[in-house]
Amino acid sequence: MTSKPLRIRPFHQVDVFSEEPYLGNPLAVVVDAEDLSGETMQHFANWTNLSETTFLLPPTHPEADYKVRIFTGSEEFPFAGHPTLGSAHTWLQTGGVPKTEGVLVQECGAGLVRVKHDAGRLAFAAPPLTRFGPVDEDIRARLAAGLRLPADALLDASWLVNGPTWIGVLLRSAEQVLAIEPDLVAMGDLKVGVIGPHEPGAAVDFEVRTFIPGDAMVEDPVTGSFNAGAAQWLFGSGRAPREYVAAQGTALGRAGRVHVKAEDGEIWVGGASATCIQGTVLL
Repeated sequence: MTSKPLRIRPFHQVDVFSEEPYLGNPLAVVVDAEDLSGETMQHFANWTNLSETTFLLPPTHPEADYKVRIFTGSEEFPFAGHPTLGSAHTWLQTGGVPKTEGVLVQECGAGLVRVKHDAGRLAFAAPPLTRFGPVDEDIRARLAAGLRLPADALLDASWLVNGPTWIGVLLRSAEQVLAIEPDLVAMGDLKVGVIGPHEPGAAVDFEVRTFIPGDAMVEDPVTGSFNAGAAQWLFGSGRAPREYVAAQGTALGRAGRVHVKAEDGEIWVGGASATCIQGTVLL
């Protein structure tokens, strides 16, 4: 860290993707971060010990309402889903007024991301996939070993990169997803999201789990970026209706709910957010 003098800054901790606070995915948000270095941001993100920490800044793009930088405990991401919704929620809560009524434009490493209100929740427009397509046989074998599943249990496996380097794995059922006991050594450095359908008539349509070997958080409670990539994959292959709800975090005792909708040629990924801690931080 630099030796710059510390000062008091507004700080929020937000629970994202759950209708009930403390059952989603927490996010730390530093509101006034304009003069902080990337090194300081990374150090603080590591200290919070959360999956992600964000820093709100004035926009540099004329169309943007605000700029956000997104850090895990070890690296900066150009885009991530629950940090996008939690940051937008905090920006609005701390007095932000969008240039266009009803639509926020977030500037981040991946470019401009639009966020809107949808059925009382915030939803972001899924950014394009920068890498998409089947994984090779060597990686598929690693996935099967890492998930402790026979190779034929993996109905499909694809790169779903939209910032984080996700690989999506499709299983036959939500029950299979919930039964996974991963071998993180076999999985190596792969970031893996697994999805399987619930039975027709269930309260939710899909069950999701995401595994991030090597990170402090081995299984992520609720993952917007993976769900955004998975939606493009599922819609494109005809495996999902044009609107659905995915559950995530069930295996961790959470109740994440990700609301996905294909509308006017775009995919919107939404969920509830609640501020659980509000105060200041010395940074």
